[in-house]
Order: sequence, then structure tokens, then C-alpha cells
Amino acid sequence: MTASAILIQFLNGLSGASSLFLVAAGLSIVFGVTRIVNFAHGSFFMLGLYVAYSLIDRFGHGAAGFWGGVALAAVAVALLGALVEVLLLRRIYAAPELLQLLATFALVLVIQDFTLWAWGPEDLLGPRAPGLSGAVNIAGHQFPQYDLFLIVLGPTVLLALNFLLKRTRWGTLVRAATEDREMAGALGVNQKWLFTTVFALGALLAGAGGAFQIPREPASLYLDLSVIADAFVVVVVGGLGSIPGAFLAALLIAEIKAFCIGIGDVTIADSVISLPKFTLVVEFVVMAVVLVLRPWGLLGRRLTPPRRVGAVERPLALPSRRAVYALAACGAALALLPTLATGYSLILLTDIFVFALFAVSLHFIMGPGGMPSFGHAAYFGLGAYGAGLLLHRGGLPMELALLLGPLVAGVGALAFGWFCVRLSGVYFAMLTLAFAQITWSIAFQWDSMTGGSNGVIGVWPAPWLASRTSYYFLALVTSAGGITLLWRMFYSPFGYALRAGRDSPLRADAIGIDVRRQQWAAFVIAGLFAGVAGALYVFSKGSISPDSLAVPRSIDGLVMVLLGGVQTLTGPVWGAALFTWLQDAAARNVEYWRAVIGLVIIALVLAFPQGLAGFLRDRFAGERHAP
Repeated sequence: MTASAILIQFLNGLSGASSLFLVAAGLSIVFGVTRIVNFAHGSFFMLGLYVAYSLIDRFGHGAAGFWGGVALAAVAVALLGALVEVLLLRRIYAAPELLQLLATFALVLVIQDFTLWAWGPEDLLGPRAPGLSGAVNIAGHQFPQYDLFLIVLGPTVLLALNFLLKRTRWGTLVRAATEDREMAGALGVNQKWLFTTVFALGALLAGAGGAFQIPREPASLYLDLSVIADAFVVVVVGGLGSIPGAFLAALLIAEIKAFCIGIGDVTIADSVISLPKFTLVVEFVVMAVVLVLRPWGLLGRRLTPPRRVGAVERPLALPSRRAVYALAACGAALALLPTLATGYSLILLTDIFVFALFAVSLHFIMGPGGMPSFGHAAYFGLGAYGAGLLLHRGGLPMELALLLGPLVAGVGALAFGWFCVRLSGVYFAMLTLAFAQITWSIAFQWDSMTGGSNGVIGVWPAPWLASRTSYYFLALVTSAGGITLLWRMFYSPFGYALRAGRDSPLRADAIGIDVRRQQWAAFVIAGLFAGVAGALYVFSKGSISPDSLAVPRSIDGLVMVLLGGVQTLTGPVWGAALFTWLQDAAARNVEYWRAVIGLVIIALVLAFPQGLAGFLRDRFAGERHAP
């Protein structure tokens, strides 16, 4: 690249960093004070873009209409954020933090379908900014004036936030709550008012980030998940709660992306590597490297002791005799069901069995291990791809491919888990997300091996398992066997040691338990059983695509576990059954089915914060605590 081309790519990176910083700064402020991992933050960005489009279209494309529309869009999103905090989040601050995450994910579904209803499925391209629609000549290249404006906007917002947080009484209260919100409350700080204003400010920044993008990119559905993934990366790389860290991380990631695009293809050892394709995953590679080398982020502060989501959990309850009889009766009924039902019912139940095993494998590390994973779908997908590729590429019979495919997931968990178990809490969760996205990128782009975006097709079971009834029994027996083995491990010496490491790592270490090794072993076991679920899935559907490794599949697993109840034994099974059935029923019968699912999840979170199985346990005392 020439010197002028390098300069232009550097400026492109600066303009991209400003928009990314606006979103990440809002997310960082919200997490620092409320400790909520707000999945709906990307939805606020998307709404800012759509609302700005509508307001500018209504007020006109002149200077007053454009800038007034951008400002009003940010304010409207801020008001929505305050409303969400008052009506929903304020009711569940005392609930486990992962349950709050579930509530914000439900908001994502509701806002997605609201956006579809209000603006339709087509992308909406806004007008150029009045007075900034041209370009300037820089080193022989034309550079957009609006991008220069964005380059100035980022540092301006950084300075404004720095003044607000360090020079105002409100900022002092925010910093106090970030350091120790319980102590701030004990000293008389009105936490309800503070949380509402903080959430509104975070939503304002996200909405503004979207509104300022109106001349640069069209308003489109599903921007929310891509934006929130980038924002999470920036916040974690910069350091949780650090606004300067978020700015530095946004610069770093935006510049790397810009130069990957600018450099294009490179040849290394006679192999052509497409750097533009690398931009799909480059931020997650950066996050993985930073978390491995400096887990608290570039400008974050080391947490001593680190926060652990599982620290407040009580021991998983042992099933009572009545519960065991009930489970046995359910198993017998499912075994007899094919004599009464055929067709689509068996297909749906097969899916439920598969995802029940997937959810229980995730619960294995979330419950006893206290390790919340945002990337568990990686092992589900590796098991599926392993089975499919062993059948097609390896020429193995279906039975052997089904048996060996999960080992691919186990190997992946063995490699990734070695790094992940060195972290805890949200840092652990984000590193699992990074490795999952790297795995997804490989599956998506390795066309010669995985089929790329088309995936692997024609993965059908052996003739003796080709009927729906036969495969139904295979899925039932395999899933039930896997779930039983995992449940048995909960109450084995290994399971008790894992819980000890979760609840008191220092004491566990003092009595001779290698906490990290126990967690690593649990991570591999969970990945292996997720791979079993993936192998069952690929043969039931006949194909596998990169979507099975993507973030939404991991979120589905979290939803299943949290709906059922983390602090229960059978909760993930009921959560998987409810969520799978709800997705199927809503998608087939309701136009805006995502909103229906989101509203149902919100209602369940408010009514049963301990999960469905947790509610039944407390209500009917069907389970007793382990000694």
C-alpha cells in the first residue's frame, strides 16, 4: 500500500471507531452501574436508525430536518430506555444477573418484530447530511466530509462523557455506584433514580450511534445482534466500565478492520489469504488475545476476587422419590407415544430431545461449575459438522459417524476450555463467545471442506433408522442416556468438587482440589455432550449449516436453561421443551412470532424468576437439597 492509501484507511478506521464507541460507551456505563449485560442495547441502535429515517422523512431533508431528526431520534430511544428500566428491569434487579440478561434478550425479539411491523422488511436508505454530502481531497483521494465529521464526533463525545462523569454530582454518584453500588445505596443514594438515568443515557448513546449512521448505511432488520456483538467486544477489550478503554478498543478494532479491507488478499507460503473475509471475525480474535493476556481489558482494573455468577447458587436439589417416579412415568409415556402419534409430532419431539441434551450440557457448566457460556453452540455445531463430514468426506457408515462426530466437539472444547477456565464471570462468557465466533467463521468460509454458507447437505441416517419412528427412539434413548449420565455426575465426587470450586475456590484449593483442572474437565464433558446433541441433530435434519454455530443458537441454549431454572436439576429439560415448542407453535401460527416469544419470556421472567422447575420445586417441595 502507498502512503496515501494507508492514510485513507487510517481515516476510515477513525470514522468507524466513532460510531462503535457511541454504542460501546452506553453499554459500558449501563453495565458498570446496573451490572446488566444488556442484549437489547443493539436494538436501541437499530431503533435510532429507523426513527431517524422516519423523522427526517417527515421534517424534510434540509439542515433543520436532518439534524433535528437525528437529535429527536436519540431522545426518543433514551425515553424508551428509561421506560424499559422502570417497567421491566427495576422489577428483577434482585434476580440472578443471568435472568436479567434473559429479559433483555426477550426485548430483542419484541423490538425486532415491532420494527418489522412498523417499517417493513425492506432496507431503508436515508439522505445525505446537508452541508456534508461532498468529499474533500486528501493525499490525492476523495474522502467523504461526513466521515470527517464522525472522526471529530467520537473524541467530542468522549470529552463530554468525561466531564459528565468527573465534574458533576450525578457523575460522582455513577462512579460511586460503579465501585460499590451496595455501599452507595447504604449512604442514601437513590438507586432507582440513578439506574433509570444511567439506562436512559446508555440508550441515548446507542440511539445516537444509530441515528448518526443514517447517511452511511441503510436501516435494516437484524442490525441489532451484529451491533451488540461488536459493542460487547469493545467493552470487554477496553475494560468493563472504562469509557477511555472503550474508546481505545473501538479505535483498535476499527483500524484493524479498515486495514484488512484495504490490504485485500495476501499470499503466504503459496496460499492466498483473503483479509477482507477476516473482518467477519477479527474483533473476536482481538478479544480472545486480549482476554488471554490481560483478562481485565486494556484499561480495565483487575477484579480481586473476580466476580463469579455462580457464587450465590445454593446446591442443586436431589430429586425426591416422587420426582423419580414422575420422570420414569414421563419416559414410559414417551416410549409409548409413537403408537398414538405419527408425522410432525414425532419430528418436534425429536427436536425437543436433542435440545434438552444440549441445554443440560450447558447447565452442567453453568450450574455446578458457575461458568456461564455465551458460545456453547460451537460444540453443538462441531459435533454436527464432525458427524456430517465423517459421513461424506471420510466415507464412514452413519453409525460410526454418529459415534465419532462428538469427539470433534470434545477436541474443540479441550482446546478452547484450556484458555476459558482461566477467567470467570462475564470475562469467561465473552471468551467463549469469541471462540464460538472464530469457529463459526471457519465453518462459514472454508468452502472446500465445510461447504461454506451452504453447509453440508444429504446427511441422512442409515436405512434402518430412516423412518421417523426409528429415529425418534434413537434420539430418545441417546438423549435420555446422556442427560442421565450428566445428572449422575452432578452428585459424584467430581460434581461436588466442581461445586466447591464454584462457591469457594480458595477453600477448595486449600483442601487439595485443583479447581482449574476440575473446571477444564467439566468444560470438555459439556462440549462432548453438546456434540452428541449436534450429531443427533444433523442426521435428523439431513444437513448442517454455519447457523448452528452462530450466536443465536448459543442464546437459545441460555434461554432454555434460564427458563427452566439454573438452580434446579430438571429445569433445563423443561425449559428446552417449552422453548422449542413455543418457537415451533408461534412460527407456524403467528406472523410476528418473535414478539410473541419475547412477551412470553418476559411474563415468565416476572412471574417465575427462579425458573419453571424452581417454581414447582418451591411450590410443591418436589425436590430436596443435597447434603
